[in-house]
Amino acid sequence: MSAAPPPDSAAFCADLVRSHDFPRYAATLFAPAAERRALLALYAFNVEIVRVRDQVSQPLPGEIRLQWWTDMLSGHVHGSAEGNPVAAELLRAIRDFGLPVEPLSLLADEHQFDLYNDPMPTMAALEGYLAATSSALFGLAAQVLGPPSEAAEHLARHAGLAQGIVQIIANLPRDAAHRQLFLPQQVLASHGCSMEDVFAAKETPSLRAVLDQLAGEAQQHLSTALSQLAQLPPLVRPAFLPLSQAQADLKRLSRPGRNPFALQPSSRLRTLWTLWRASRSREFTK
Repeated sequence: MSAAPPPDSAAFCADLVRSHDFPRYAATLFAPAAERRALLALYAFNVEIVRVRDQVSQPLPGEIRLQWWTDMLSGHVHGSAEGNPVAAELLRAIRDFGLPVEPLSLLADEHQFDLYNDPMPTMAALEGYLAATSSALFGLAAQVLGPPSEAAEHLARHAGLAQGIVQIIANLPRDAAHRQLFLPQQVLASHGCSMEDVFAAKETPSLRAVLDQLAGEAQQHLSTALSQLAQLPPLVRPAFLPLSQAQADLKRLSRPGRNPFALQPSSRLRTLWTLWRASRSREFTK
């Protein structure tokens, strides 16, 4: 059994998620206190993994950082794990809620893709990436709030694909500036869209067709996920509240005439309003 984490580790995780993933932070406000702490540990872990990309200038140091997390999860890191507030909180959540370690390790492994400038090859590859990252996070959050179930696992897959595709559309300006491509090459080629045009931030009809196709995919997964919420116990549904922000973002990103290379983040106040309204909606309460 792992030692009790430092008293301030929970506050550290909360601050980290609030600063770097506000929609998920806000969603935890609708969960009970004990479960909220575990959710914040999961989301802080995800923030740490996602941030590796921006904290290194070469892939190798990034791989070393990601490997530390996979080693920690497999029990091969001694001493320093409990000194890391995110690791300490994550180990506590794993212990207290019986969370499986494998999805967490796979999440870290999958984000190695972020360290390189290799383009995402196909739609199937993108779905695999998102299933191991965004979908896995939804699934683990659901396990914090209730017992595992096939219904929650199925819903988590669609939720993660929807949210992940929306984030890829939203992050296009940043990714293009770094010459990183999460838009699948297969989809680009099918619409005659050039990678170099994307990297040059050229808004072309072919790029618009690519983004429209991805937005359509996201909408399908979003609709499926929201339609399945009623199959889950009400106590588990707050794990999927971030879907309401993804829905609002998708609507905003799909507006005609929007410049796909202009960053348009949602304000924190609007995010809180979106999640509060969703928490009182029929999908999340009935």
